[in-house]
Amino acid sequence: MNRIRTIAPLVILFVLVIAGASYAQQVTKVAIINSQKAFETSLEGKKALGQLQDLDSRIKTNLQKMDDAIRLLDNRLNTGRLTMTTEALMALQADIDKKTTERKRYEEDQARDAQALSTNLIQKIRTEMVAVIEVLAKERGLELVLDAATSGVVTASPTIDITDEIVRRYDQNKSAAVPPVKK
Repeated sequence: MNRIRTIAPLVILFVLVIAGASYAQQVTKVAIINSQKAFETSLEGKKALGQLQDLDSRIKTNLQKMDDAIRLLDNRLNTGRLTMTTEALMALQADIDKKTTERKRYEEDQARDAQALSTNLIQKIRTEMVAVIEVLAKERGLELVLDAATSGVVTASPTIDITDEIVRRYDQNKSAAVPPVKK
């Protein structure tokens, strides 16, 4: 009985050591992707960035026109203070206030719309890229794919970076999905 008590813990310890060694030998296949780089270098990402830049440019142009109109009215108010009637000055000031409010509302509305467009475009591309990542991960037997742009990865071997492969496959999928233009 005493002998069994001495041998049983040793057998259990031996089994645990063997199990631990075999578990430690299992290699987890890991890859990284830089989502920011993938977005910026993919055809759809470039197209989305172009759309957002065009929208931003149009908004800035319209705001500049509104600022110019307000500045003209302000100049008219300042130069006409001595010659205009009180009613005319008040009407001009009311017009300036109205245009200033319109400008502020326009800027807020456009900022909200631009943010919504940006979010929608990014989410659409992200969803499509995740599908491509999942296919590649399954093909290569990857158990974990980290996003270098958001996960806090400090350093990683370039051999596990799949960003370029994902962009290439994503662009191929997008170009295959677009029907040719008939003339």
